[in-house]
Order: sequence, then structure tokens, then C-alpha cells
Amino acid sequence: MSAIPHAYAIAVDPADIDFMGHVNNASYLKWVQEAVVSHWQKIAPADAVAEHLWVALKHEITYRKPAFLDDEVIATVILEKVQGARAFYETVIRRGEVVLAEVKSSWCCLDAETLRPARLAKSVIDRFF
Repeated sequence: MSAIPHAYAIAVDPADIDFMGHVNNASYLKWVQEAVVSHWQKIAPADAVAEHLWVALKHEITYRKPAFLDDEVIATVILEKVQGARAFYETVIRRGEVVLAEVKSSWCCLDAETLRPARLAKSVIDRFF
């Protein structure tokens, strides 16, 4: 089974730029969160989106090249697997063909009402592959 990749366009904001004139490392975390949530909202059915929330458990970022204010940046998100209430993602952030960062992350699905970990129905998971 192959996952459906999700491309998420990133707007580099002046607030993302640090004292060295390029995007601050912390902005990449914000971008990954936005891209993963966008992926979920685009592919999951509306009722699943309303009933579930996602919280990040771990991010492992490998920075390759700096990003700058006027760059056109795209994050490509791929869901690698779902295990129980956990989802494992790979996100590659690029400027054109140039890889700026690679991110491995794990997330926990929560029931929106109880805020307790929740497993997704197989029919929801299957939509991502």
C-alpha cells in the first residue's frame, strides 16, 4: 500500500526570519504541524475531523539548506503508518527541487471530547493509502 502524498504550500513570513537572515529552525516545526493537520483535514471524512485532534509526540528534523523570505516552499507530507492511536509521518520541505529539511514525526490521535488517545476506524485510515 502506498500513501497518498499531500503537498502543502508554505508562506515564509517576515517573523520566520532570524538574526542570520534565514528562516529560524523553530519555524520548521510550525510548518510541519500546519502541513500534517492540513493533510488530515483534506483526506479524512468531515465527521472524523470533527471528532479527533492530533498532538505531536516527537519530531526529528534534519536541516539541509536554509530558507529565505522570498522563497517558494512546499512541504510534502506522507503518512508512513498508523499504529493504535499513533501516526508516523515523513515530511520533506523543499524550495523547488532543493531539499531544505526532512522531518520524521509521530503524532497521537485524541478524541476531541475526552482528550484521551483514540484509535481511528480502519475505513478512515484506508483513505490515506
